[in-house]
Amino acid sequence: MKYLVWISRIFVGVLFIISGLIKLNDPVGFSFKLEEYFSQGVLNLPFLEPLALGISIFVVIVEVILGVLLLIGFKPKFTVWSLLLMIVFFTFLTFYSAYFNKVTDCGCFGDAVKLTPWESFTKDIVLLIFILILFVGRRFITPIFNAKTNWIVGGVALLACILFANQVLNHLPSVDFRPYKIEANIQEGMTIPDDAPKPVYEYAWRFKVDGSEKIVVTHGEYPSVDGEFIDVETTEIQEGYEPPIHDFTIEQEGQDYAAELLEEEKLVMVVAYDLAKSNQEFFTEVAQVTSTARKKGYKVIGMSASSDELKQQIAKKYGLDFSFYFTDETTLKTIVRSNPAVLVLEKGTILQKVHYNDLDQLSF
Repeated sequence: MKYLVWISRIFVGVLFIISGLIKLNDPVGFSFKLEEYFSQGVLNLPFLEPLALGISIFVVIVEVILGVLLLIGFKPKFTVWSLLLMIVFFTFLTFYSAYFNKVTDCGCFGDAVKLTPWESFTKDIVLLIFILILFVGRRFITPIFNAKTNWIVGGVALLACILFANQVLNHLPSVDFRPYKIEANIQEGMTIPDDAPKPVYEYAWRFKVDGSEKIVVTHGEYPSVDGEFIDVETTEIQEGYEPPIHDFTIEQEGQDYAAELLEEEKLVMVVAYDLAKSNQEFFTEVAQVTSTARKKGYKVIGMSASSDELKQQIAKKYGLDFSFYFTDETTLKTIVRSNPAVLVLEKGTILQKVHYNDLDQLSF
């Protein structure tokens, strides 16, 4: 039991720290995932949606700290009980998502590792087993350092998490795992390679033969059956390749200009997924930055999922001398974790991407 506890201690501690740090690198992204869980179509807790960012920061810091406390063996009773309660809750959440197909990605490892709902549930079951081992054998969890050192290590870990969270909240994630990272080409991200796996479908054809129903299963071809066709049920048994970027459009009056705009040699994108929620005081600086870009030969566009009326109001109020296009809100949230933000592109390749706090770092 002693050795099982040590193995579980290392495995659970390291996994919690890694998972927590990945999400702490992008707490805004994790808050978007929590908003999805809190929405009416899932847990139906819409009153928690405005608190999603605060909850996300608290949860990921607790996740990291519990991992650290477990590894150093500090406050084992508190640590193991906290881990058990947390994993029970997460296991329920991932099972609910998987069984009812509510949330297709749990966000357990942010954008670094994508897991299907059932993969997430399986991961939590494995973790639950290891944590139950720790719970039963918690008397074997002994501290590595003396009490004073343990307090210092725990305090330093907490302070480091808070400082890191403050850094990424006021700027951008330190490591960008998304397909819109700097040096990524959007057009290439939307391309499907010729040798990419194709989806495989199974077709269950239903016929009426001699007064009774007969089902014939094929992989696409129409079966040779001497009977009356009733209907067919199609099931995808193997997913095909999905490009990293598959929902990117730049629309205006119902027309998509993405292909044309991504060929621009000099393009500046002002991204604001929701103008009503934007830090609007920064649009004055955005106006200055984009004016400078236009003078240097850049084409400047705005991208938002807000209404045309709100776009016009913001443009008039802050003197924005560029047109806004429509892009899906989720896509814009994926592109950059800032509202607003500015991107600089060359023929679809992202050269610069800055938070509204870092507009002075743009170079044209």
